[in-house]
Amino acid sequence: MNYQKLDASLVMALNEVENSDEASLVVFVHTNQPLDANAFAFLDSLHLSGFTEGKDIVTATLSPKAISELSQQPWVKYLRLSQKLRLMNR
Repeated sequence: MNYQKLDASLVMALNEVENSDEASLVVFVHTNQPLDANAFAFLDSLHLSGFTEGKDIVTATLSPKAISELSQQPWVKYLRLSQKLRLMNR
């Protein structure tokens, strides 16, 4: 796992997950552009969709294992845990 590409909240969430094969973490995947055919093939192997040309940020629900594999790809800039939003009181 390339921890330099993970934000602190994602690292903390990874430490709390019990099953490393279960897709339970919602993350933002920030990529370099353009993605080549090898990158798209890798994403397909993880059953990830939503990646298209011109789109450099995608939200995905991933397992810790998939996060580890993605973090090692040169075309991934970084991975950030999606935070739960709260309603603001007016």
